[in-house]
Amino acid sequence: MATAQSRVSVRRLLRRLTASEAEIEAQELRKESAEAGGKPAGQCCRGEVVSISGRLRTVVYTPRTNLPTLEADLYDGTDVVTLVWLGRRHIAGIEPGRQLIVRGRVAVRDDRKVIYNPYYELEPAR
Repeated sequence: MATAQSRVSVRRLLRRLTASEAEIEAQELRKESAEAGGKPAGQCCRGEVVSISGRLRTVVYTPRTNLPTLEADLYDGTDVVTLVWLGRRHIAGIEPGRQLIVRGRVAVRDDRKVIYNPYYELEPAR
């Protein structure tokens, strides 16, 4: 007769075998974010000062006549938060795939969560 623990192990194994790569990546990012003490991006609200740990998906320089910006999408497994550095063209270490922890106040722009000029810490490459 199977024990409760072995049934849980079998369910976990089946879930991992049938999950897509994106689902597995999201699960790992949620776990890493929780270990780093970050708040899940999916639970962040406008006006709240938060610390979020995640991985950069995209980094884009947006030239504007009056104020250039560097924008990066940070994904933590629950949601995406766009990081915007005003007046910056490039920041060393800010590149797609990089893991980092950011702190700042959440704003909403075009129905997307945004943190302007966040404080950030680059995590060691894994």
